Amino acid sequence: MKYVLITGGVVSGLGKGVTASSIGVVLQACGLRVTSIKIDPYLNTDAGTMSPFEHGEVFVLDDGGEVDLDLGNYERFLDVTLTKDNNITTGKIYQSVLDKERKGDYLGKTVQVVPHITDAIKDWIESVALIPVDGKEGPADVCVIELGGTVGDIESMPFIEALRQLSFSVGPDNFCLIHVSLIPVLGVVGEQKTKPTQHSVRELRALGLTPHLLACRSAQPLLENTKVKLSQFCHVEAANILNIHDVPNIWHIPLLLRNQNAHLSILKQLNLLSIAAPPDLEAWTRRAETFDNLTDSVRIAMVGKYVGLTDSYLSVVKALLHASIACSLKPTIDWIAASDLEDDTAQSAPEAHAAAWKSLRNAECVLVPGGFGDRGVCGMILAAKYARENNVPYLGICLGMQISVIEYARSVLGLGKAFSHEFDEDTPDPAVIFMPEGSRTHMGSTMRLGSRRTLFQTPDCVTSKLYCNPHYVDERHRHRYEVNPDVIGFLEEAGLKFVGKDETGKRMEVLELPGHPFYVGVQFHPEFKSRPGKPSALFLEGHCPIRDRVKDSSKFDRVNCEVLYYLQEENWKHIFRGIKMEVDLISIHPNQFYEEETIALRSYGIDIRNEVLQPSHRSHEVWSEFLADVSRSRDII
Repeated sequence: MKYVLITGGVVSGLGKGVTASSIGVVLQACGLRVTSIKIDPYLNTDAGTMSPFEHGEVFVLDDGGEVDLDLGNYERFLDVTLTKDNNITTGKIYQSVLDKERKGDYLGKTVQVVPHITDAIKDWIESVALIPVDGKEGPADVCVIELGGTVGDIESMPFIEALRQLSFSVGPDNFCLIHVSLIPVLGVVGEQKTKPTQHSVRELRALGLTPHLLACRSAQPLLENTKVKLSQFCHVEAANILNIHDVPNIWHIPLLLRNQNAHLSILKQLNLLSIAAPPDLEAWTRRAETFDNLTDSVRIAMVGKYVGLTDSYLSVVKALLHASIACSLKPTIDWIAASDLEDDTAQSAPEAHAAAWKSLRNAECVLVPGGFGDRGVCGMILAAKYARENNVPYLGICLGMQISVIEYARSVLGLGKAFSHEFDEDTPDPAVIFMPEGSRTHMGSTMRLGSRRTLFQTPDCVTSKLYCNPHYVDERHRHRYEVNPDVIGFLEEAGLKFVGKDETGKRMEVLELPGHPFYVGVQFHPEFKSRPGKPSALFLEGHCPIRDRVKDSSKFDRVNCEVLYYLQEENWKHIFRGIKMEVDLISIHPNQFYEEETIALRSYGIDIRNEVLQPSHRSHEVWSEFLADVSRSRDII
């Protein structure tokens, strides 16, 4: 196994996670298989009980692991499925060592940080690195390890020592260290300062680790004399000093690394030049350029509890970005603190209340994401009511789904005190209740977590069609409250439909409101499985309002096609999959190839390459050829 270690210096928050993910992308583009590990030196066993305000969102994996948000970056960039063991914490390491000590595995020896803790860290890294995460058999070629925090932190010292020992045991051809540091510019002087990086590298070398590459974060590209100074005083070749300056979007980072031949430096250090191919980043290049050139926008109201720190909803933001680019729209997110919509705020902070309602009314679609606790809940209920009554596309995720149930019970069923047991244990009309299998005494890892199956109750529902009419869908969950089964019948009699349920048929997973342009609530978190180029179906539909206008057109004919809801960018004629669905198409006439036909296809996530839209190709023959390719899809794959 080859290891690439990413460390950070000077300050936290430099973007080590994005750097690690981008290095993985470049190595993948060279034909190598890549896995990732994130080391968090905090004592928590996992991120599950951490406040979003303090640590950003909690990312959930298929196996139910509640992990650092950087693992979300790894999954999105590398298109892999990680496990909870890919996130190492001090809490996990010490817990495993103490469990062994209690069982007598150390045979009466004095248990110490060195060697027992450091050995446990090394064993964990080496075993997890062998787990395949890309759906193929056998271990990956390279494991990218990110060490959280900054060099010199007391809590990270055992990990630094373990990684030093690991670098020695695997040999120099199997270990590459990349140190991410800051190159600040003082406002008065206007000069790029290298001294912080010099001190950081000196600290790292004093601990027994010497970086092979430097990844320097800066606002502007590094000057040549800055590189020379860094090379001279940090003992790193000038060719191995990478500059990661500010870019319009993070999809430029792999391209930035490729353009500086970072892959060659890494491959040379790992002795992989003979088996690696030149990096193929064509899709990444198109994605980055597409985003830069987007002009049309869609305005999205994000009504949540933690809007003060956007990292609290990082995966939701990324899912919106993936979907908006697929729609050729630039997302404009209006962050609305749910509490600002409430009547109490109209008295205490009238300006904030007015601004929040103005943003909500100007939005083309509304999203209420997950969260815990009662703060802002009444504001979320008002947002759901506004979207329902004004035919504004609405997507409620986890808590957002429960909010729509509470709002419907209050406004339509007339249960004015309907609420969730999470917010009011004594409510006479509980619309949402605590799940029977949950724990009321322990918080960590006691929720309904990880990938769970949702069975669609009818193929005619909107959500099923968005997923291309499967019988079921597997999505990730993180909740301890559920819709009260006792009120389901009353809600459905009043018009709300629960079109997705768990395998027992008793737990509600998906709700829809027939007759509304798009009003969907899901108990799961679709954002956790959204990928660049593979947007989540729910985000793709709910937040591209033009689709609703297209599908309402009376000019459409029904055409049965076997297609994939997402048509990849490469080789558009040859990558359909055998999934049956209905596609809305405008009636075709010779020499009339309308833009609306493209919009109609995109309403189901099917993209058409630009060459099909050239004026010389606006013909009935081209369109017929395209449909023929669609119908032959099951024979292609």
